Amino acid sequence: MIEIKITSEFIKLDQLLKLADVVSTGGEAKLLIKDEKVFVNGNLETQRGKKIRSGDIVKVNGKTIKVV
Repeated sequence: MIEIKITSEFIKLDQLLKLADVVSTGGEAKLLIKDEKVFVNGNLETQRGKKIRSGDIVKVNGKTIKVV
């Protein structure tokens, strides 16, 4: 599990995927989300601007990211 610490109230999903080194560009993040490969707290997520807050769990391509 990858833990990503944020110091603000939230981080957008596409930014989180870049920060966690799951993707290298926002375009790659957009494609992953569009292809329905990203889950937030167990639910399929289709919005790349989804606000991810501390305590949320993101799963993508077999990787788990926990926001703390």
